[in-house]
Parts: sequence; structure tokens; C-alpha cells
Amino acid sequence: MIIKTAEFICSNTQISKLPPPVKPEYAFIGRSNVGKSSLINMLVSKKGLAKTSQTPGKTQLINHFLINDNWYIVDLPGYGYARVSKSKKEDWNKFIQTYLNKRESLQCVMVLIDSRLEPQKIDLEFCNWLGEKGLAFVLVFTKADKQSSIKTDQNVAKFKKALLESFDEVPRIFITSSELHTGHDEILGFVSEINQGFEVPDYKTFE
Repeated sequence: MIIKTAEFICSNTQISKLPPPVKPEYAFIGRSNVGKSSLINMLVSKKGLAKTSQTPGKTQLINHFLINDNWYIVDLPGYGYARVSKSKKEDWNKFIQTYLNKRESLQCVMVLIDSRLEPQKIDLEFCNWLGEKGLAFVLVFTKADKQSSIKTDQNVAKFKKALLESFDEVPRIFITSSELHTGHDEILGFVSEINQGFEVPDYKTFE
């Protein structure tokens, strides 16, 4: 897939104000500071499309980016950041879960995992929640350029082993580096495959 256009459409905390669900969407989510914005910018070859920050939890809205005028990248708030009040965190969790549960055009959740780390409880819990809800997801391991490929493979293997305690099989895995553009073609190829079978869903607006 060649990315010809990538444009920011809207930011929301209200599900009812999202674009009509008539194009396929791919939600990107992960622990704070996992490299989500950098990955999105790398995939679309457009620096600054998604705002990068050293401050965990910077993304606090559902951000829609329209790609090639026919599908969306949806940048979701990171989970696990600490510098917010408990009530605000609960509000964010609620609207993220509502989006993931109710969005008719959502095709797949891209769960970003820092490849440098041993399996983190919060990542495993989120994957288990997706599994319980029957939501399709893949694992996208980030920052693979920050260590040896052997170390990345070891951490990926450990994560797979941990997931298999609650899943019959592990979802598809992508190894990425925003610096080296690793995983660019693989992820866009995966999206392209799914887009070919997309049919506009019957939908209703909801508050």
C-alpha cells in the first residue's frame, strides 16, 4: 500500500461526534510512552501528523486520521499513565471502552507493546479484556532498534507464552521500529488485506 494522503480529521471525547462509521478503522493503543505517535507518523511517512511527546498520557482524546481518503487510523489515549486524577482516568477508560465495544467500523485493534520490556501486567490485562469482548487485535512490538534482535525475540516469546495462559492462540505479531521503518510494509499490507473485504455496516448514532 502506498500512502498518498494522511490528514487529521477530528479529536473527540464524545462517541456521538465521531465520523460516520462508513470507512474501515484501525485503533492504535498502548501503554503511555510506547511510541504510538512515532509509529503512526512512520506508517504514513508524515512527520508531525500524530503529536509526539515525552510526557506520558499526552494523547487524551480519540483522534481520527483519514488515510488515502478511504480508511482511518484512530489514535487512542494510552493506558497506565499516572499523572491524572482517578475520576478523569475512569472517564477516559469508559469512553475508550465504549468506542472499542460499539464502533461498527472498527476492524482491528493494534496493541502496541514496548519490545524492550518483559511482559507487563497492564498489557496482558488489556489483551485479555479485548479477548473477553471478542474484539480482533494484533500485537505491535515497538522500538526494536533500541536493542538486539535476540533480546527483542526473547521478550516477544515471553509475551506470547504469557498470553497463551488465557488464549488458545496468539494473534498476529508485528515487530517495528519507527527509526528504521521496520514493520512499515507488513502493517500496511495487513490493513490493505482487511480493507478489501470491508463492507459498510448498518449503524445507528448513539450518545
